[in-house]
Amino acid sequence: MKIKSLRFILLAGFLITTTSLAFTASAKNPPARQYYQLMIYHIKDKTQEQRIDKYLSEAYVPFLHRSGIKTVGVFKSANIDTVTDKKVYVFVPFKSLDEFSRISQTLQNDKDLVKDGSEYITADYQNAPYIRKESILMQAFTGMPVLRKPEFKEPKSERLYELRSYESPTELANVAKVRMFNNEELEIFNRIGSQAVFYAEVLAGSRMPNLIYLTTYSSPASREEHWKTFSNDPKWKRVSALPEYQKVVNKADIIFVVPADYSDL
Repeated sequence: MKIKSLRFILLAGFLITTTSLAFTASAKNPPARQYYQLMIYHIKDKTQEQRIDKYLSEAYVPFLHRSGIKTVGVFKSANIDTVTDKKVYVFVPFKSLDEFSRISQTLQNDKDLVKDGSEYITADYQNAPYIRKESILMQAFTGMPVLRKPEFKEPKSERLYELRSYESPTELANVAKVRMFNNEELEIFNRIGSQAVFYAEVLAGSRMPNLIYLTTYSSPASREEHWKTFSNDPKWKRVSALPEYQKVVNKADIIFVVPADYSDL
């Protein structure tokens, strides 16, 4: 009995030590920060929307899946039929800039993509599938280095996603705002259940310096409740009053989007 008890104690000690070392290693070596591309299609009508949908769902998203990108987000302006500036957003995560470059370079050489997306790829300039296309390159915050898929019981059709863009007056102000997120705001968002897909610094885009993030809610009513909770949070009130975080944002864009049926997010 004594030998068995000693073996049990030694085994338990080994397991505890191993678990502790694994946790310590994980804490010292967090996941590498992902890179994100956010493409924005500006479209004028339902016809262009359908052509973009066909290309993305039948050609581009399958191509990314074949290339090893398993989670691709496709979103549209909320109430896209009635808004003036109709947009389709495509969110693509990459493990590295090398992966971003490799996939971008092989895009037009993929036979299945060229075949399945021929209507979009060979469109006449007088009948283009969109008005304008933007591309923004970002890197994930250190506080959330990889994307997270939202978890809801409700179907996609009922969800509301909120895309926010915060422009800063200077590069130094942008550094302060990113630090504010990493050190303070992310904890609040996580604690109150505002499920974020990503937080990221903009590396290249038409609006600089800038950061962009995407939070998700089960419904519009849920979104209102969460933001009310955030605004009233004691930590937020304390942090937002700190001198180092004053006037770090000079323009904030709040955009409501909904996921396409074929979106992975």
